[in-house]
Amino acid sequence: MADSNTAELGKGKRITGGDRSSLADELRKRYDGGESIRSLATSTNRSYGFIHRLLSESGATLRSRGGANRNSKKA
Repeated sequence: MADSNTAELGKGKRITGGDRSSLADELRKRYDGGESIRSLATSTNRSYGFIHRLLSESGATLRSRGGANRNSKKA
């Protein structure tokens, strides 16, 4: 699912300027389309924290964690 742009940006390389904003735009579109931060991190070979920070910087509305909620009452 990763395009050639994300494939070029290997693990550990510092991403700044235009590369960073274009990567942020691409990841935000994929995240808004339903992909998880963890799957984005795996597909781009970056850390969960890096993806989370990039999405936050780009203004994405981050979803809450999935799964069962212990505090909710069943109807």
